[in-house]
Amino acid sequence: MLEIFSVFERLANLPSQAWFGQLLLGLINGSFYALLSLGLAVIFGMLNVINFTHGAQYMLGAFAAFLLLNGVDVPLPHLAFGGERGLLVWFTYVHVSLGLGYWWALALAPIIVGATGVLIERVFLQWLYKLDHLYGLLLTFGLALIIEGVFRNSYGSSGLPYRVPDSLQGRQDLGFMVMPVYRGWVILLSVVVCFGTWFVIERTRLGAYLRAATENPTLVRAFGINVPRMITITYGFGVGLAALAGVMAAPIYNVSPQMGTDLIIVVFAVVVIGGMGSIMGAILTGFALGVVEGLTKVVFPEASNTVIFVVMVIVLLIRPAGLFGRVA
Repeated sequence: MLEIFSVFERLANLPSQAWFGQLLLGLINGSFYALLSLGLAVIFGMLNVINFTHGAQYMLGAFAAFLLLNGVDVPLPHLAFGGERGLLVWFTYVHVSLGLGYWWALALAPIIVGATGVLIERVFLQWLYKLDHLYGLLLTFGLALIIEGVFRNSYGSSGLPYRVPDSLQGRQDLGFMVMPVYRGWVILLSVVVCFGTWFVIERTRLGAYLRAATENPTLVRAFGINVPRMITITYGFGVGLAALAGVMAAPIYNVSPQMGTDLIIVVFAVVVIGGMGSIMGAILTGFALGVVEGLTKVVFPEASNTVIFVVMVIVLLIRPAGLFGRVA
């Protein structure tokens, strides 16, 4: 009882700027939840694959932005004959710096990481579509561990700073609060990308072909459409969305091999609440739960890390298919 009174007392004493500040924080987190859960929903809805590599691909997007700006050490092999010791091989490293900033990374990182997704789909995932979902989950979980381990061994566990571009620095006074320009840009871009993706998939001929290829691939092939290629491009697009979120997150959260691991469980909860495979469900639930999480930090900070999972349990008890999902 005393805890309830202390909560109400805390609420009564909070200034309005604290509420708006947490609302902004919730919208920022919700932007990343929406983008990542959208990518998961696209991949599961079109390919029926639970892509546990999504968090690692989000991290790859952030690292792609970091490496495009700061460069990478490229190993150069050298060969020599060492007499009785036979052939000797050693490596020297040459630092290659591209100096490509945020705007270049925003365009190139989703393409680069999306191309790695295409490779994963062609080499591994295409053999699992007719098998149980568990096989795809285990495979992608293993790939995520490998990718994260490689980057952790190469760059360590501490976060690497990534600078906000000059054109998006500064703050904007909105009267009721002061908002950093870059954070406003993150929210705006994520809204445009999320609802643009929904429009393409749900309201265009290309989206109709994608949905038809999932439900009746034989019929779609009869129209001369290359279904395997569409599936590959769809997976690459979903991975590209994760990479885009990673580039946007780099100036806010820094670049770290663990950044995807910390987020992917929450994003899966968002997808389950919205409904597996539901595009609109992923978008709306991502933004809404980000706001709920942010406001919970004001009302009851101790519950802010678990509130999304509490909501997931309640939704699954009432509507097992999710808020926007269809009952099979």
